[in-house]
Amino acid sequence: MKVLITGANGFVGKNLTAHLHERHDVQIVRFGREDAPSTLLSMLEGVDFVFHLAGVNRPQNVQEFGEGNTGLTATLCAAIKATGRSIPVIYTSSIQAQVDNPYGTSKRDAEQVLLDLSKQQGSPVYLYRLPNVFGKWARPDYNSAVATFCHNLVRDLPITVNDPAAPLQLVYIDDVIQSFIDVMDGGLAEGPYLDVQPVYATTVGALVDQLQAFKQSRDTLITERVGTGLVRALYSTYLSYFTPAVFTYEVPKHGDARGVFVEMLKTPDSGQFSYFTAHPGITRGGHYHHSKTEKFLVIKGQACFRFRHIVSGEFYELFTDGETPKIVETVPGWSHDITNIGETEMIVMLWANEIFDRERPDTYAMPVVTQA
Repeated sequence: MKVLITGANGFVGKNLTAHLHERHDVQIVRFGREDAPSTLLSMLEGVDFVFHLAGVNRPQNVQEFGEGNTGLTATLCAAIKATGRSIPVIYTSSIQAQVDNPYGTSKRDAEQVLLDLSKQQGSPVYLYRLPNVFGKWARPDYNSAVATFCHNLVRDLPITVNDPAAPLQLVYIDDVIQSFIDVMDGGLAEGPYLDVQPVYATTVGALVDQLQAFKQSRDTLITERVGTGLVRALYSTYLSYFTPAVFTYEVPKHGDARGVFVEMLKTPDSGQFSYFTAHPGITRGGHYHHSKTEKFLVIKGQACFRFRHIVSGEFYELFTDGETPKIVETVPGWSHDITNIGETEMIVMLWANEIFDRERPDTYAMPVVTQA
């Protein structure tokens, strides 16, 4: 399949291009601001599908709305008619098309030009009245408040919130692109108006609070719930505004004669991750928990884990090493320790199911010995 992308160098265009590049069955033709509208006819040669993403939303003067939105769309439609073929078109309109302002009017008029093309030429037309789109590569102070806030927070620049309660309707760029590709592949036949799902409803204040929590997590080590939904999409977007200079950050390291202990990441409700080292012959642990549980993974060295039931006195020991990825779990009611039985430093990854609370540590000293 050969596709034409207008506005290929814009926010949505760059993301669409990146996704389509992963397809070996798609050839991309790009139309950008540097290209004259008169070249559209030649660019359409052999094209099977058009993504019409080009448009104007921040003009120098109001007349540019009509030229960049309605006018360019009319030129594209005339070029499609000139091919004599019924080429399908996706158009990125805006929810502003429902509003009587110069921008909304230009988008609504562009929609009508495409609907006329569909009637006259038979070209399938898919119109997306998109709300605020956010994601990587959106321009700050241009495309969206999300982009501006992310850019400024990463660079320790001030942000301005005039009304924290102001509502926001957001769609994530990856969801937009997936919907576009589904249409291109014939997965969505209904039209002409299509929606991207999910649409996230939030407020400006809640958005800023969430982004600030991402920033603070490097100090607290407590991650937000970044695995699903809006928080996942916002976290990915926030990170995309990092410069290479801030790709890394240090975390505290606690050391003594036994080795070091480093906490890496804490979660609100699923525990924390850390690692520790032990010199040859060193034993760590010698305690039990009533409720807390842990998972250990030796990634370097040789280890002996020993366990003693705190009531029955039952004893158990096992051996593992960095060559064999084996998880060892600690069980409530069993005292446990780990000894480096090798000749080199031992490194062990550790997950605990709860964040360590100094006020209620649920950790009670009881040496594990071979005799009850």
